Amino acid sequence: MKLASKRRSGVVVAVLGGLALALTSTTANADEHTTATTTARTPGTTRTPPDAIAHRGSSGMAPENTAAAIDLAVRQRADHVEIDVQRTKDGKLINFHDCTMERTTNIEDIYPNRPRYRVSDFTWNELRTLDAGSWFHPTYTGEPLITLDNVITRINHTRAGLLAEISPCTHHTTIATDLAHHLKTKPAYLRRALARNQLAVQSFQTDDAHTFHTHLPDIPVGILNAQRPTDTELQQLSRWADQINPQHTVTDQTLVNRIHQLGMDINVWTVNEPGAIRTMAALGVDGIITDYPQTLTQH
Repeated sequence: MKLASKRRSGVVVAVLGGLALALTSTTANADEHTTATTTARTPGTTRTPPDAIAHRGSSGMAPENTAAAIDLAVRQRADHVEIDVQRTKDGKLINFHDCTMERTTNIEDIYPNRPRYRVSDFTWNELRTLDAGSWFHPTYTGEPLITLDNVITRINHTRAGLLAEISPCTHHTTIATDLAHHLKTKPAYLRRALARNQLAVQSFQTDDAHTFHTHLPDIPVGILNAQRPTDTELQQLSRWADQINPQHTVTDQTLVNRIHQLGMDINVWTVNEPGAIRTMAALGVDGIITDYPQTLTQH
């Protein structure tokens, strides 16, 4: 998460919902990150500490993807908050990970005998009444689900950026386009977030990531990988993607160096054990996605 879009260096002009927005990358105090270019980095150069990316918020200490987890991550000085974007039956974009809602909500108790419990099977008015906290700990009983807009409101004007994952759930056939179109309705937020390198989108589905990129090419996009990507895949992705975000267990120095040589960032997931965090930091990864961001931010 160190870099802005490779297609943006200096002044960026983005057309957002018919509005031409001049986005100037600055090296002032407000911009703590490095402007991206397509120039390959030299392995072994001076490294800065990896960004702390709070996985579903500070989800090791609060119920994932809730306001409690987002707010805690901000208080713990996470560099970015990672969330998951899904769409309700009536088109509301909400922050939720699983393809069905039984694990982290009381949806079966509130709506018994429904044939399915997918986010897309319910309206936002139905979902907003759910308890998304008591599964984690009784302290969080009644903690509600939150929308994408709520997440943006909570982190806007803080030091925390946003890494939004496009849901890979197969019933969301247009989610990448929906997310892009929704973000276009927030030009003020986009202008500020992009100027400060505080916004990126990622997906396990390459097609979804590319679709989003075609709509908003100035927002950095990342490809999530559970398996180690091949060099051919990396070369192809480097033509338009900004990040390769692999599982930390398939990541080594060779992979980190190659991704950097191709001008992309690497953010590894999900790293919780202190020894693994130290190992990934020593490899020179750009960001560490973790359930415990305070491990990286509190020294």
